[in-house]
Amino acid sequence: MKKIIDYLLSSIYLVYFLLTILIFHPIQWVAFNIFGKKAHKVTVDYLNFFINFGLHLTGARITFDMRAKIPENRPLIVLANHQSMFDISGMTWFFRKYHPRFVSKIELAKGIPSISYNLRHGGSALINRKEGKKAIIEIAKLGALIQQEKTVAMIFPEGTRSASGIMKSFQPGGVATLLKKAPDALIIPMAITGTGQLNPKGYFPLRSFTALSWTALPAIEPQGKTLEEILSLSQDSIQRVLDEKKSKHNYSTLTPSV
Repeated sequence: MKKIIDYLLSSIYLVYFLLTILIFHPIQWVAFNIFGKKAHKVTVDYLNFFINFGLHLTGARITFDMRAKIPENRPLIVLANHQSMFDISGMTWFFRKYHPRFVSKIELAKGIPSISYNLRHGGSALINRKEGKKAIIEIAKLGALIQQEKTVAMIFPEGTRSASGIMKSFQPGGVATLLKKAPDALIIPMAITGTGQLNPKGYFPLRSFTALSWTALPAIEPQGKTLEEILSLSQDSIQRVLDEKKSKHNYSTLTPSV
């Protein structure tokens, strides 16, 4: 019976998701090309609102928990664990006040209505992991942008998805480049839970009635700390939340989505 419900609710949500990105694609184009970047940002905020909260159609329970005290007029670097593509809409909506941009793989910049358009025009760093020097240049541009605008860069330091709740080691390269170009940045660890359980075997069927959470953890001041210390403190704080949520919701160990 549960599988039937999963297939039914997943079908409803995926039709809703497709309609959402198709409708918002021309809205983004008009906003960006006629009204400018600020209008474009607003449309992206609401695109992610509808993508994220539309997951209620699957019976998902969605929570945001802000444990960080974020100062005004300072760039931010959010370090998050990565379980699923569904991580991103929640992160964007949660931090919409700070104009979030992502370090994203370049493959996502083509072929996905609305999402690809925003990645190309919204200031995110689009990287090809096979071209290390170009990737560093793109991340450096993002770092300089958040330093200038006092906005937020979001990065998944694992470098790949891990739905199991057991994180891979955080990689230093992208974070080091962002900090070099945004020396005033404050580090915000973010723990994301449940998104890997939502789609453990791909995007269909989704697992109905999944508890999803985004938790922004207490900020880490990078001044006076080595990069290794920053990454270790961030990963440890995220892992504690993952362990807490795993125990609370009885998440089982799953094979990561691809």
